Amino acid sequence: MKNSEIAARLRELGDLYELDGAVSYRVLAYKQAAKAILDSPVSVTQMAEQGRLEELPGVGKTIAEKVSALLAEGEIPAARKLKERIPATLVDMLRIPGLGAKTVRAIHDQLGIEDLAQLQAAAEQQEIRGLKGLGAKAEENILKGLAGLEARGADEERILLSHVLPLAERLAADIGAHPACDRLEIAGSARRMVETCKDIDLIASSDQPADLVTAFVGHELVDEARSKGEAGASVLTHHGTKVDLRVVAPDQFGNLLQHFTGSQAHNVQLREAAVKQGLSVSEYGVAETESGESLRCRTEAEVYERLGYRYIEPELREGRGELEAARTDALPELIVDKDIRGDLHCHTTLSDGRSTLREMASAAKRMGYGYLAVTDHSASHGFGDHVTADQLRKRIDEVRNLNDELKRFTLLVGSEVNIGTDGSLDYPDELLAELDWVVASLHTSFRMGDAKLTARMIMAAEHPYVDCLGHPTGRLIGRREPYGIDIERVCAAAAETGTMIEINANPNRRDLSEHHARLANEAGVRIVINTDAHGVDTLAENMRYGIATARRAWLTKADVANTLPWSRFAKLRKRAG
Repeated sequence: MKNSEIAARLRELGDLYELDGAVSYRVLAYKQAAKAILDSPVSVTQMAEQGRLEELPGVGKTIAEKVSALLAEGEIPAARKLKERIPATLVDMLRIPGLGAKTVRAIHDQLGIEDLAQLQAAAEQQEIRGLKGLGAKAEENILKGLAGLEARGADEERILLSHVLPLAERLAADIGAHPACDRLEIAGSARRMVETCKDIDLIASSDQPADLVTAFVGHELVDEARSKGEAGASVLTHHGTKVDLRVVAPDQFGNLLQHFTGSQAHNVQLREAAVKQGLSVSEYGVAETESGESLRCRTEAEVYERLGYRYIEPELREGRGELEAARTDALPELIVDKDIRGDLHCHTTLSDGRSTLREMASAAKRMGYGYLAVTDHSASHGFGDHVTADQLRKRIDEVRNLNDELKRFTLLVGSEVNIGTDGSLDYPDELLAELDWVVASLHTSFRMGDAKLTARMIMAAEHPYVDCLGHPTGRLIGRREPYGIDIERVCAAAAETGTMIEINANPNRRDLSEHHARLANEAGVRIVINTDAHGVDTLAENMRYGIATARRAWLTKADVANTLPWSRFAKLRKRAG
């Protein structure tokens, strides 16, 4: 079995346990193990054969035994027993946003509904609103959720960039180091740092292509070769991810890399512009239409130069005006990782984080940052592990004491405060005034209507002690659609009040999106890039995805506030005005 298949079976088992009323930590254990298996770069089947399953994070003896049983019998015995009591099709209902296990089980037990088709029919016939705890609004949300599932069906094959990129980089590093390889680059949507990818494209140049292809198909990450030839190969990894390698001569590398980096819209516009110059451009070269003479390019810069453009960074190649900007020398100098001087949204073990205050501060300092704001969840964020007002007061003292020890680094005491249904915040103003930094976010009551959600965000922006709006649209890529807020009105309010808005760099969010970040920047909003890290590992890892979003939004170092040292950044907060 492929890793993705094993992970899917474990996720299903976790869902079945949840539907059966199991305690939450048991359900979470199976879902975390499923993620570890999906993320494993090597074959989990082979690890099981070698008795090494427990080397995977979150996979203990019990889960290892279930995986071994799955590989031996084709099914997990515990799942088979649960399916005798619970229709497996109920698991599909858990994909509907806001529909939890208890509600799904109640709908099944009281109405006999077993699948999505029956659920839709019952909602359309207004049968669900009569159930205890549900009503017409819940019924409407179920129908919206079902429509959303259908609309997302075509995108379900796409994989989060954070799952694809480590795999692509490992393959690129290993195959690129082969003696037969001249150059190798990741291409496609992964190179453009798009939020999700369907597959991985690798472009290589070599004078010994057959040797390079053989090394590629024999790599330990590869599960099966689908096709193989001297010019390249197509394989499936143990993750179930498709990877294509294309190999050309060194003097054609730039042509091929430019073509397969895309995007389609960018390449179509490039070809149309070339035709007007009497040229044609393809992966094979840039040819003069009249003479037929073709220019083969070792680098992409040569391709763009021949067509009259400055080099265009991959993240900008989306057909959004970048060609005209490249022709008129108006391309922005995009922000880069090293420009970031501090992070202003993270969590510790005081709320739902995995690392302590000291661990997070030490990690940020090792990364070369000058400051870090710790923003544990406030008292009503809705998921437990919240911080009471008294606990926050103790945290203020703890941060001040730790700052006395730190050298050339500033630890900031803050909070991620939930925005209430009436736009109010959890803590009294006198406590918020004692903090260095406040991020205000929506965590509860998402379904109260677009106008009311927008009003809540605007009220938060108008609060004198709210420094920043956090993950403003609330989306979870591929899992939850954005809230229906009027982002233009929110940006206008933020610009008017001097409230910053974050690009939340969690790769599941990337919120603000690239489109909204560009809109916010044009509206005059000060933007910060924050990791929303819940542990030392994501403090380092998440930032690259926030930087990618900013680059795709055409943002420069000057457009992002936390490229400034704390002494200058602190003066930008409206509380400092």
